[in-house]
Amino acid sequence: MEIPSKYNALSVEKKWYDYWMEHSYFHSTPDEREPYTIVIPPPNVTGVLHMGHMLNNTIQDVLIRRARLLGKNACWVPGTDHASIATEAKVVAKLKAEGIDKNDLSREEFLKHAWDWTEEYGGVILEQLKKLGCSCDWDRTKFTMDDDMSEAVIKVFVDLYNKGLIYRGYRMVNWDPEAKTTLSDEEVEYIEKQGKLYYVNYKVEGSDETLTIATTRPETILGDSAICINPEDPRHQNLKGKKAIVPICNRVIPIIEDDYVDVEFGTGCLKVTPAHDENDKVLGDKHKLEVIDIFNDDATLNSYGLHFQGQDRFVARKAIVKELESLGQINKIEDYTNRIGISERTKAIIEPRLSDQWFLKMEDLAKPAIDAVLKNDEVKLFPKKFENTYRHWMENIRDWNISRQLLWGQQIPAYYYGDGKEDFVVAENEEDALKLAREKTNNQQLTTNDLTQDTDALDTWFSSWLWPMSVFDGIRNPENEDIKYYYPTNDLVTGPDILFFWVARMIVAGYEYKDEKPFENVYLTGLVRDKQRRKMSKQLGNSPDALKLIEEYGADGVRVGLLLSSAAGNDLMFDEALCQQGKQFANKIWNAFRLIKGWEVDNNITQPNSSKIAIEWFEAKFQKTIVEIEDHFSKYRLSDALMATYKLIWDDFASWLLEIVKPAYQQPIDKKTLEEVISIFENLLRILHPFMPFLTEEIWQYIEERSPENALIVSRWPEKKLINEQLISEFDFASEVVSGIRNIRKQKNIAFKDAIGFSVVNNENEASTFDEVIAKLGNLESFDYVKEAVDGALTFRVKSNEYFIPMEGSIDVEAEVKKLTEELNYTEGFLKSVQKKLSNERFVNNAPEQVVASEKKKEADALAKIETIKTSLDSLK
Repeated sequence: MEIPSKYNALSVEKKWYDYWMEHSYFHSTPDEREPYTIVIPPPNVTGVLHMGHMLNNTIQDVLIRRARLLGKNACWVPGTDHASIATEAKVVAKLKAEGIDKNDLSREEFLKHAWDWTEEYGGVILEQLKKLGCSCDWDRTKFTMDDDMSEAVIKVFVDLYNKGLIYRGYRMVNWDPEAKTTLSDEEVEYIEKQGKLYYVNYKVEGSDETLTIATTRPETILGDSAICINPEDPRHQNLKGKKAIVPICNRVIPIIEDDYVDVEFGTGCLKVTPAHDENDKVLGDKHKLEVIDIFNDDATLNSYGLHFQGQDRFVARKAIVKELESLGQINKIEDYTNRIGISERTKAIIEPRLSDQWFLKMEDLAKPAIDAVLKNDEVKLFPKKFENTYRHWMENIRDWNISRQLLWGQQIPAYYYGDGKEDFVVAENEEDALKLAREKTNNQQLTTNDLTQDTDALDTWFSSWLWPMSVFDGIRNPENEDIKYYYPTNDLVTGPDILFFWVARMIVAGYEYKDEKPFENVYLTGLVRDKQRRKMSKQLGNSPDALKLIEEYGADGVRVGLLLSSAAGNDLMFDEALCQQGKQFANKIWNAFRLIKGWEVDNNITQPNSSKIAIEWFEAKFQKTIVEIEDHFSKYRLSDALMATYKLIWDDFASWLLEIVKPAYQQPIDKKTLEEVISIFENLLRILHPFMPFLTEEIWQYIEERSPENALIVSRWPEKKLINEQLISEFDFASEVVSGIRNIRKQKNIAFKDAIGFSVVNNENEASTFDEVIAKLGNLESFDYVKEAVDGALTFRVKSNEYFIPMEGSIDVEAEVKKLTEELNYTEGFLKSVQKKLSNERFVNNAPEQVVASEKKKEADALAKIETIKTSLDSLK
């Protein structure tokens, strides 16, 4: 089989991925082997591959491929998340482009459009992961809106409700006016934003008095229910018992007293808007104030907004400020930096809003999950530093707002049978709901026509928190074979940004429904950033096209590029040059393979001792590196594991071993050496395979024709053997000797084809094990041990050993004398210029101390160099 001169990643990658799929190497079913299980962090169903996915899934593939090589039953479950907010937004935008308003559609009509969209665009990212080489069990692919997955979610909701852990409450929530839904506290990001602080004068009813409040949101004035002062504030004793007039709308509101108001802060007068601030809502409840909501669900002003009705909140803000100024009620305006909440998904500024929502009580549910990570060490986080973040979130956990005002998602299984807020039942289906409603009302005449299901959908995370169980049908069928075999899973690889959103909640769900952890280890990758440390995003336009990178550098090259710079938990500064480095590594390995396969074999040649000892050394080095690699894997230092593999192949194998064993020009190699080198190469392919699966499988199959059961993907990780540390140490010393010989050859222009003599004063009592290797790599015609220095020879040291290369016949003496003389003349001239400067008292007295010190160092260096050159010239005469 002829080997191509160049490695063609694109043709190779498709060929072997198709081959792996054809032979079902990725598929797993329970058997007698030890299981090794990973569940994929499900990407958004409508998503496309970006750099974060590339890093995360490369790491997972490395772990799963290594587990296969270790003989484990490796199962990597892929799937996608329905991503309620993101997907619904895309469907709404598509409908709008077609002239269709979502509000004109029934739920069923909208969901048909959503499913059409999902079927057209969903799963694209999974196809893209195949190009990266991801060896997922595609037969097990799950989608969080699959019928069985949705059934599990509804079952859990009903169970938690029946346990008294889910309740419906009228609460101040985070409202995303772009997605038109509530968000949990964890879905809100906080940013610093430059704004204004407006000081507004309110008239006091029945007098000429005014009071001043300070606000960053003048539009909410129209929703004011009271002005609050601290009863102990001496500045406002005159306001007690009075009323104020709200500017523009001229509504009369009470001036109330509460020690909640900080006397030291601002004007001491606080406007109270219970519908639009959480703290104001607390005050409003305490003082029984009117609740006036001035916003529509898209954050435009409603009828309470008077002549600003229909305007966007920020447009209305400017108009209201302008009107207040015209009325003379703006006292002053200051610049103000405000911390505001934005939607993690849409980036819209959040509105606090009062709303009926469904909540899950988290305090008791969280306790086993806190213990699992922070006390019992049942779930380990890598790096460990993230335990502090986990602790902070979990010990300050709030009830989880699990309802969303969306259509795309699992519909909340609450069924209303009357007009009252409590006139509902919770059940897995309509039939069960009807039975419960008849029992609750004692009315057997009720029919399903009398029931109305809650229109809200569940938070997407409420489905994905069950992922490690639901992908194995562990909620609906808790005793099935898959869940008993694969659960708990082994490793979870994800980003620290969803440590609470997803990881912590999965741990909570695992202990609630299996009384067991969902996974053993959580490897938290860093975020992929650009060279300016900015997070990669579509908005910044700084994220390269992942598929184009694969096209340019090959999947293996991109995988290596990402992993070489991805230390656990630390952000990765992505640079395309890293992928180029990965591609060059692939080419290096390919060329090494072509070199080996290009050697002719002579069965009659005896193995040279230099080759025998070199192979023994490499075996020892290989075994030592295997231990190092396995230690890195155990600590999830995949970057270090790859670098150890990289150095072993590039430095030890390609640069040293192949140089030692390769036959002389146009000469054959002995059979034993070739067989042993190929065996070594196969072991290298095994340990490299998790990182570079395509290249390694291609070479593996080129080495010899193999049956499907002998493919590299299902071969075995090399066995560990005793490590000959002494041999490694002796080679390290010998390699320094070879480097010394090569340096002298280079410095003195001694061609490698010219054999040279060589002597050593062995002060270190170094073993002669590698003398024949040194002789071959240095092209030595003799190798003598001597008692004392050799006169008239070129020399170098390794530790206290002295090495000598006779000059006679080794170098062109005349040319060397000429070169050294020129160098001597130049150095003496340089020394004169420095000494002239130092003899100038004015310079020495006035120049900075470090400048003078620098010149003195130049003088000392030049004197030393002159002495060395003169010694060399003397030895040549």
